[in-house]
Amino acid sequence: MTVDQFAPLMFLGLILVMLIGFPVAFSLAGLGLFCGIFAIHMAWFPANFLGNLPANVFGILSNELLLAIPFFTLMGTLLERCGLAEDMLDSMGQLFGPMRGGLGYSVILVGFILGAITGTVAGQVIAMAVISLPVMIRYGYNMRYTTGVLAASGTITQLVPPSLVLVVIADQLGQSVGDMYKGAWGPSILQVVFFAIYTFLLGRIFPHHVPGIPLEARTLHGWALWRKCLRGIVPSAILIFAVLGSMGGLPGIKTAIATPTEAGAMGAMGAFVLALLHGRLNLPIIKDAIAGTMRITAMVVFILIGSRVFSLVFQGVDGGIWIEHMLTGLPGGQVGFLIVVNIFIFFLAFFLDFFEIAFIILPMLGPVAAKLGIDPIWFGVLICVNMQTSFMHPPFGFALFYLRSIADTLYKDGAIKEKVLSKDIYLGAIPWVILQLILVMVVIFVPATVTTFLDKPIVVDLDSIQIDVPKKDDYDSESDQDDKIRRLNESLNSDDKK
Repeated sequence: MTVDQFAPLMFLGLILVMLIGFPVAFSLAGLGLFCGIFAIHMAWFPANFLGNLPANVFGILSNELLLAIPFFTLMGTLLERCGLAEDMLDSMGQLFGPMRGGLGYSVILVGFILGAITGTVAGQVIAMAVISLPVMIRYGYNMRYTTGVLAASGTITQLVPPSLVLVVIADQLGQSVGDMYKGAWGPSILQVVFFAIYTFLLGRIFPHHVPGIPLEARTLHGWALWRKCLRGIVPSAILIFAVLGSMGGLPGIKTAIATPTEAGAMGAMGAFVLALLHGRLNLPIIKDAIAGTMRITAMVVFILIGSRVFSLVFQGVDGGIWIEHMLTGLPGGQVGFLIVVNIFIFFLAFFLDFFEIAFIILPMLGPVAAKLGIDPIWFGVLICVNMQTSFMHPPFGFALFYLRSIADTLYKDGAIKEKVLSKDIYLGAIPWVILQLILVMVVIFVPATVTTFLDKPIVVDLDSIQIDVPKKDDYDSESDQDDKIRRLNESLNSDDKK
């Protein structure tokens, strides 16, 4: 066996160990160390090459950008538990409910807003299902549409800034988090528009699938209704705009006031204030939020360490060169590369979490994309759009698992009278997955959906620059300068005498 043959085998081994089901972090570390020992035995690199591993691990733990992860996670967990979802869904449901498909519009809109606030798919899907599933079933909404819109609106949180996924992608691609957030606004808004158009068309073609609720079912009217809507949206919007604006994540803001870590800390502090304003800040919620933050942070760090062990050995056996040769030779140039990569990630996301894809796959693909001249922000946002579908894949999508679990709980508790079948959950997800894939294709073929919101670089035409150098005659001679100085001194002395 040669070193050229070993790199593809390592990559195949990577896919296999991730499909086993054992925690990915430890699987990657074990595979990397085993392959490293074998490579040393085959004299493909010296034993002291693995001496770089401690420095690599220390580099991970000292990366200040990754400190933003626990802060944003804490912010999202606190806001998720402070009653915002309940207030927004109740008020929006009453505002849009009487129109055909109104409950669907309210779920999509609240999903977009909560996506910018909570940052967790699990909490968002569960919170919205608990509140909206009984109401939508009670008023005769089609079961497959109901389960699909609840799961899809929960996955919006992966793309809407300040998404935790975008922080990780920016770190792996070596890009500004603020720029990554700016680039994500276009696809985020487009996704909401696609979801709303689908709901509108369904209401026109199959009006009985998304009926309006009767006016007498509304408990709030007039200013009382608008006040409740604003109470849920305005404080949250102020917090999110403050966080994004401080790190340059809003279109039109060219410089960051704060680093992502500082912005995350500000957001976490703001979440405490909002929870206090909603009367939900107590010790159990704080303990639960901190415990959840610790679990996610520990998981991320161990995945990072495991992926770094594997990638160090993989690069040592020229795996990066093998991937580059394989992907740069694809027909179609940039578009061909992006299509193949997105198909690969789409199927890989059946089995892997977005953290695992970002930490393992992106470091391999980023250099190839750069060599092909692909804008790294465009590439990162595109991968993020694709990874959204990982939560919606039947039958492995985590959003579907969360929905399945909460639907069973609601049925047992008597909150819903009709049992939600797994068939309805899986079939209901398919149209929304198709909409997300359409968005992937739009971003591939229309990069302006991402780049329009980015700051335009200052382009200087070097050929148009003129430098005028004065001629020698334009300068005073040395004697002329001396004469001017002498006359100036004489004038000053004369003034002093006067």
